[in-house]
Amino acid sequence: MIAVLPLALQKIENEYLLFGAAGLVSLAAFVGLILVPALGSYGRAWEKLVAGFLSLFVLAALVLVGLVIGVVIFLNWDAISKWF
Repeated sequence: MIAVLPLALQKIENEYLLFGAAGLVSLAAFVGLILVPALGSYGRAWEKLVAGFLSLFVLAALVLVGLVIGVVIFLNWDAISKWF
C-alpha cells in the first residue's frame, strides 16, 4: 500500500534547499552591502525612499547579470565541460 503524504509533508529535495539557502545568502548580502548603506547615507525620509527605490534597480541589474551568465553557461555547456 502506497502512503500518500500531503504536499506540505513531502520530502524537500536537496537542490531546493541549496537554492533556497543561496537565495537567502544573496538577499542578506544585498541588504547588508547595498540597501543599508544607501539608506544610511541620507537624512530625510524622501531621500531614503528614493535611495531604497534606486537600490531595487541595482538588485534587478545583479539578477539580470546572473541570469545572463547562467544562460550563457547553459547554452555552451558542451564546450565548457571539455575544459575539465
